[in-house]
Amino acid sequence: MRIPLPAAIFLFVFSFLIDIYIYADVRNSTKKKGLRTAYIVSTILCWALLLVIICLPKRSEDTDILPIMWMLYTYLSIYLAKTGYLICSVIGRLIRVLFQVKSRKHYSRLAGTVVGAGLFISMWWGVLYTRHHIEVVPIDISSPQIPKSFNGYKIAQISDLHVGTWGNDTTFISNLVDSVNSLHPDLIVFTGDIVNRRTNEVEPFLKPLSRLKAPDGVMSILGNHDYGDYMDWSDMEDREINNREMSDHQKNIGWDLLKNERRFIVRDTDSIMVVGVENWGDPPFHTYGDLELALSSSRDSIYYQNDDRFKILLTHNPAHWDREVSRNTNIGLTLSGHTHAMQVETNIFGWRWSPAKYRYEHWGGYFERLNDKGQPVRLYVNIGAGEVGMPSRLFRAYPEITLLTLRQQDY
Repeated sequence: MRIPLPAAIFLFVFSFLIDIYIYADVRNSTKKKGLRTAYIVSTILCWALLLVIICLPKRSEDTDILPIMWMLYTYLSIYLAKTGYLICSVIGRLIRVLFQVKSRKHYSRLAGTVVGAGLFISMWWGVLYTRHHIEVVPIDISSPQIPKSFNGYKIAQISDLHVGTWGNDTTFISNLVDSVNSLHPDLIVFTGDIVNRRTNEVEPFLKPLSRLKAPDGVMSILGNHDYGDYMDWSDMEDREINNREMSDHQKNIGWDLLKNERRFIVRDTDSIMVVGVENWGDPPFHTYGDLELALSSSRDSIYYQNDDRFKILLTHNPAHWDREVSRNTNIGLTLSGHTHAMQVETNIFGWRWSPAKYRYEHWGGYFERLNDKGQPVRLYVNIGAGEVGMPSRLFRAYPEITLLTLRQQDY
């Protein structure tokens, strides 16, 4: 979690201006000094809260970011509500001026109060309900590359658990594991970001995560949060230990962690390939992934990127698919996470929207295009099951389990 100085200054100025405006409305709408005083005191407390959030260290090894996360979310929920009120109030004032309304009743203030309360409740509903409500998304993947023996093969994808946001409470992760197992998938894949900052966050969750079971096991990759890059380490050797422990923990719970590697899954005389790369970052995230190590671009290699075998690529960041994979390879299916849909999603009669679309072209769901050779390639972006930054998921950004079913498609 980072709050750059320009952002901190903006928040203070924004808070000051919005509180001056609302205080003027409070003063004009009531003569009770107690209400005015209450607003002033609550405002000063909010500013003090923001000051504490900004001043506390966030990247040191000794800092627990959970209190900071909750304080910031509390501040944002209050000021989003105040912003809703302000917008309604300003619109009301403009209407009164433009249409010369002389009524002494300020309905815009009432509307603003209702809108503000609605926004505040929505944010905390995201904490109390939405982030606990697991959603299974079924997706059929059809391709002539899929062998006959894999027709109906089921893959459960989970991503972005960020278990550190839950502290030591394993209830949600345990429920998620039960939900995945109840689908009886043939293979489970995890597409990165199991922690927020450091490996020890996952330790309370190892036992429930070890219960994930499928005939072909659990295959996983690392995400940008899994390398210790969000910490200021006093000793870089500690970071190396942290990263070794990440690999060891996943091995000990029976997960097959793929680091620019490939695995074959065999059914009868048929096989498909699962490829896992380390995190492929776009700024400011580091790049550790190297597809060339797992699949060669050379035709002479027995692991050729463009052979006829059906291949599934696990890569944390969907930008990797957009910029490299979908253009240069015929990898039939890529599975990613990373975006979380920024933990805000609306779905109105099938129309999906998230602020993540302004950062990532492919922020959530299924996508298909033709590569440079005219061959179909596919991407699915799971919007994650956990939270980072804000301990909430808003509207329809439910924690996601994707159930992908492979279907052989006739030529």
